[in-house]
Parts: sequence; C-alpha cells; structure tokens
Amino acid sequence: MRVFVTGATGFVGAAVVRELLDAGHQVLGLARSDPSAATLTATGAEVHRGTLEDLDSLRAGAALADGVIHTAFIHDFTQFQNSVAVDLRAIETIAQTLAGTDRPFVISSGTPGVAGGMATEDTIPAPGTPAAARGGAEEAVLAFADRGVRGSVVRLPRSVHGEGDHHGFVSRLIDIARERGVSAYPGDGANAWPAVHRLDAALLYRLALEHAPAGSRLHAVGDEGIPVRRLAERIGKHLNLPVTSIPVEHAVEHFGWLGPIFAMDAPASSASTQKLMDWHPVRPGLLADLDAGHYFTG
Repeated sequence: MRVFVTGATGFVGAAVVRELLDAGHQVLGLARSDPSAATLTATGAEVHRGTLEDLDSLRAGAALADGVIHTAFIHDFTQFQNSVAVDLRAIETIAQTLAGTDRPFVISSGTPGVAGGMATEDTIPAPGTPAAARGGAEEAVLAFADRGVRGSVVRLPRSVHGEGDHHGFVSRLIDIARERGVSAYPGDGANAWPAVHRLDAALLYRLALEHAPAGSRLHAVGDEGIPVRRLAERIGKHLNLPVTSIPVEHAVEHFGWLGPIFAMDAPASSASTQKLMDWHPVRPGLLADLDAGHYFTG
C-alpha cells in the first residue's frame, strides 16, 4: 500500500514511517523543509512537499495514496485553538479527497479525561477540555464512513515516550525541574497520567490503516495511569533534586501552560482496542523509560 503520512518526520510520525516501511508499505511523507525532505529520503520514503496550511498539497498527496495516516499537529499550546482549527481543515480536506474510494484514513487525537473514572474508547470528551477541542476532528473523519472513507481515530495519551523525545510533556517537566531546582507535583500527586511508548503507538497506526473498521476510535495506551507524584519522584531522582508538592491552584504559576494538564486526572484504558486490533503494548513503560536515562542526557 502507498501511504501518505503527514507529520512524517515528527516524533510519532517518524516511528510510523519506519513501521510502515518495515511492513512492506511504500510511504509518501509530507515535508515542509529541505532538512525534513532529506530525512525522509534517507529512510527510503518518497517526499511530498507541503504544509498543513497548504490544502492543495494535502489534496495532491491524498490523491496519490492508497491510504492516509495523519500524525501532524502544530504543538503550540499557547495558541491551541488555532492549532485545532488548522488540524480540522486539514482533516476535512483529506477526507473530501478520499470520499468514494473506500480508502483508509487514520487521524490522531487525544485520550479524554473522565471525572472520577477511566476513559475508554467510547468516552466522549467533556466540554472545555483539550480532548474536546480535538473532538471535532474525530467527528469529521468518522462522518465520512457514510461517504466511502474507512476513517478511524488513534487517540494518544498524555505522553508518547521513547528515545529521541525532546519536545514532549515529560521533557518539558524535566526542563521545568532543572529551571526551578525542584521536581514538583500538584496536590497529593495521585492524579493519573497515561502513557505509551512511541513504537507501540506506531504499530497501532499501521494496524488501524490495514484493518480498523470504519468509525473506530482506538486508544494507544500502555500505562493506564501513573500517579504524577511517581513521575516527579523519578525526575527528582535522576536530576538529584528535591521532590515536593505544590498547591493545585499554583500549578500554572509553577508549570506554565503545562500546569492544568499535569494537574488533570486522566486515566485511560486500551482494553477494547487490544481486543479489536490484537494490539498489545510490549515496549517499556514510562517509568522504565525514564530509568533508562536517555531523557536526562545531552
């Protein structure tokens, strides 16, 4: 299968590209710069120049492919609503291009939080949450099931971790601990933080492309919910810094834009996904990945 991949040189997208190529697929990767194009060429993928905002380039890439995996997202959380709007336009454009072809289209979203409970694949995000902001993209692609697109959603948890993660939430928490001289957590630190290794996530994207029924919501979750206190303790141990609690109301002051996310209780299950897709995460969990040391070098 020839697969058009957006975000093909990103942390998740690069792993997806490698997974596809190793499974015998061809990859047409979206690249916005010469360095990105060179990276794709070096992996053995084809290059398609363009950006998320260039809708003509997205139409052309989708038209050339037997299926599409959309991992790109503008990770500027200071302008999150703009990022969501760009994402939605890109998804609608690609879906319209694939309409009537029965080709697969896999998009990315986030696992939602559930007050006092565990998020499942059937959970609809609560209004006003970051997951709800991306819910429009989920609904957009799934609506095309009746228009000849085998659309599915891979929901990613708070952390997609692994070697080479320099810009994710955990990397930012480590940077904040270094800057502040303390590894902190909000409140009692019992709120749950779900995670997945990026190689486990990449496998699920490929399986979704190949097999997911139209309208599927899938959870790429390995760790259902690690207490954030344990994350702070691991970070403090590796940086040789004290570990302390801060009041929840001071989370934004201490962690900046990451504060509300770090303070959120958001356990998520992938039980239904594992059964439906015969997908089972086998890579190291987040705490083991932190203990491997690569997050603290360089």
